[in-house]
Amino acid sequence: MATAQQLKALIESYTEHNADRFLSVASQIAAHAARAGKTKLAEELRKLIEEARRKQKTQPILSKSIPIAHPTGDLSGLFSAVFPKTRLSDMVLDSELEQRLKRVILEYRQADRLYSHGLAPRRKLLLVGPSGCGKSMSAATLAGELNLPLLTVQFHILITKFMGETAAKLRVIFESMKQTRGVYLFDEFDAIGTHRHTGQDVGEIRRVLNSFLVFLEQDESDSIIIAASNLEDFLDNALFRRFDDTLRYNLPTSPMIRQLIENRLSNFSITRLSWKNILEAAKHMTHADIVMACEDAAKSSVLHERKQILTAELEQSLVQRCRPK
Repeated sequence: MATAQQLKALIESYTEHNADRFLSVASQIAAHAARAGKTKLAEELRKLIEEARRKQKTQPILSKSIPIAHPTGDLSGLFSAVFPKTRLSDMVLDSELEQRLKRVILEYRQADRLYSHGLAPRRKLLLVGPSGCGKSMSAATLAGELNLPLLTVQFHILITKFMGETAAKLRVIFESMKQTRGVYLFDEFDAIGTHRHTGQDVGEIRRVLNSFLVFLEQDESDSIIIAASNLEDFLDNALFRRFDDTLRYNLPTSPMIRQLIENRLSNFSITRLSWKNILEAAKHMTHADIVMACEDAAKSSVLHERKQILTAELEQSLVQRCRPK
């Protein structure tokens, strides 16, 4: 039933007094049992885990420290690990993209039910679209909504000049996914995911991509794997078949721009803003640039001891933050 790695992780989490990791591994064992058709056992384990989580609030079984926030050994330097508090309600998305993220969250939360019917939740996601439009924030949101750590792969550490070393590090990352359930983000994935048939690629990078495709296809962990890229047209076609879903991000529409501004400037008075001018100035801007422009205008108001955001200042901030087309 439980794999050797899971048993080892259970014992390690116990000796580390790490209740969250202990229960996380137990949940993986329950999911593994469900996949193997042992639905009664999986249900019994799930109930025990839920009861343990309830008791943990008043009588913790183990300490709540999470050592993975400071990866050691072979994992040292390969990740940056955080525990995001971001929620889906914090994001401004078009309705279709929001619904698709909600579907990922629902399927993951109901994974045992899906496994008991021979189905699997969406876990492997490819996010594509312009920089600053919410791809990385979506990864943080999934981690926050599902109470999982967000582990961002550090490509400058992963990729080395020595033949075979990068693929070996990649294997370590995928092994970690089995032991520590989390949201694993490969940001700026085009660093290794570009077309293998281009004449400008490097042989070692081709081998790394081949290794990634194999590891991704063989992965049966309970972690969520996210690859994000700003360059969809440059990605190898084989990638799209290996992921459970591809989510495409676009620049915000006018209603989204207004919502972004209202959300970020909610502590200030914006009743006198000329929205026609503001929306025109923010056209073709990314979510991130709009938020930063709002912060610039907010700082100006604070420094001038005002609670009112002026149209001229916000418009100027937007123009200054606007990137050349």
